Amino acid sequence: MSEDRTAPVLDVRGLRVAFGRGAPVVDDITFALHPGRVLALVGESGSGKSVSAMSVLGLLPSTAAVSGSIRFRRTPDAEPVELVGADADVLRSVRGAGIGTVFQEPMGSFTPVLSIGTQIAEAARAHRSGADVVARTEALLTAAGIADPARVRRAYPHELSGGQLQRAMIAMALAADPVALIADEPTTALDVTVQAGILDLLRRLCRERDLAVLLITHDMGVVADVADDVLVMRAGRAVEAQSAADLFAAPHAAYTRELLAAVPVLGGPSRASRPDAETRPTTGTSSSGPRSTAGSTDREVVARLTDVAITYGGRRATPAVADIDLAIRSGEVLGLVGESGSGKSTIGRALAGLVPVSSGTVEVSGTDLRRARRRRLRAVRSRVGYVFQDPASSLNPRATIGWSIAEPLRLHTDLGETARRARVRELLEAVRLDPAYADRFPHQLSGGQRQRVAVARALALHPVLLIADEPTSALDVTVQRTVLDLLATLQAELGFACLLISHDLAVVRQLADEVVVLRRGHVVERGTAAEVLEDPQDPYTRMLLAAAPVADPIRQAERRSTWRRLVAAGGTTEEARA
Repeated sequence: MSEDRTAPVLDVRGLRVAFGRGAPVVDDITFALHPGRVLALVGESGSGKSVSAMSVLGLLPSTAAVSGSIRFRRTPDAEPVELVGADADVLRSVRGAGIGTVFQEPMGSFTPVLSIGTQIAEAARAHRSGADVVARTEALLTAAGIADPARVRRAYPHELSGGQLQRAMIAMALAADPVALIADEPTTALDVTVQAGILDLLRRLCRERDLAVLLITHDMGVVADVADDVLVMRAGRAVEAQSAADLFAAPHAAYTRELLAAVPVLGGPSRASRPDAETRPTTGTSSSGPRSTAGSTDREVVARLTDVAITYGGRRATPAVADIDLAIRSGEVLGLVGESGSGKSTIGRALAGLVPVSSGTVEVSGTDLRRARRRRLRAVRSRVGYVFQDPASSLNPRATIGWSIAEPLRLHTDLGETARRARVRELLEAVRLDPAYADRFPHQLSGGQRQRVAVARALALHPVLLIADEPTSALDVTVQRTVLDLLATLQAELGFACLLISHDLAVVRQLADEVVVLRRGHVVERGTAAEVLEDPQDPYTRMLLAAAPVADPIRQAERRSTWRRLVAAGGTTEEARA
């Protein structure tokens, strides 16, 4: 039989998955993976993307009923193997050796007590006997873009950054020379520069190794960056299937248009461009020089950091942040951006009085947190609301939604049970949730609903300052838009100051009045959102902007070239260069 280069590596037809006696969660899905091409499965949470992918490898729980056809062939001239209903030995031979897998959260995928090299070697030995595993492991790490493979091979997961861990996960997925790769949200939790590096790696591996890649994502910018073909899913069914170029140019389905419309746009309007915006001098200095910031000069300064330094690990340790000067005014949003390790979350925790400050002053509502006594510090903390990145881990899974929202009221007020219930009802209505949700548990809510609950809890004590630390990074674009609109509406109604910590520059552009860019604990640039994100002065800021994907394949190709040029010129961190 002659080789047929058009023959798919994986051919899925009429896939249907149901759990128990419930309605199908995947219904009549058909797609094919071809060598050297990337197929993106996109859609909201619950659309069936991950279930479809995991059914390929037989990784669904025993309660799953799978029907249809999933045919895999390792080489174009090989007879295809049917995976639906296949026994354990057949599936085991396909997992790793035929199809590699890259999961969303690498820290949860690696065993914490074994070195990276040991775990990659285990995958290599499972399918390649007699190989020099040390040399093989280091070769795989090198192929995955790791600059120091010997060190990373000896390291444990907690000793690596998120980007390095994800590269190590890709190296492990390549250990048995698969012909296909399933990448399930591989960049969701990563900063834009690290994400750009991982996407560049996936694109290169696809072309150089002729890999067929199934990419699962909710980020349309990522789709525009790497995908050749796109399958849009909604509620378990296929909505639209086109080439990436055609889908972005002329989407057929209304749902696809809705997804694209929900994507925050870097070049879109910002709060700082509103007609009533005034300008004032920027507090502090930066390497890019003084700029103006948006806002009313008579707005009250709610929170201020002056010459702040924070050091972990003793006096000789390198400061996590240094020389920080910030002011956040009532009714305004200050966007704090930068890579992991730049000090964004450290500054947020300092404003909440959660980390000790080595030098300088941190003031909230006129109180210096460094000098405040315990009772005063407790009172100030009650005026600060905090919204964390992952609502699933910040809400008590064994407590009802109503109990979690009422917790600050029990700790900081003398309200009785009836008054607390009334306040919980009021807060749920404020975040556009049915008050009946008070009796539900976190697992009974979607990701977007849980994040709304987190916002409601943060607003329970009428805060003067809201700290939102990556509040939408784990959410789908449509849910993300809803949460962002909610935050903007609530701030307009309640007038609190807001510190928005995010690596998503389009989100910052949409919400922030002023933007501060951090690198390695220092401010490198600041100004209005329009100034910093449209006319960046610092090379690092330009690199961050070039790394952020946009939902347009033509523009994204240009931005990718710009990012590579800036990386080559040294305008990025060592981790982004891997």
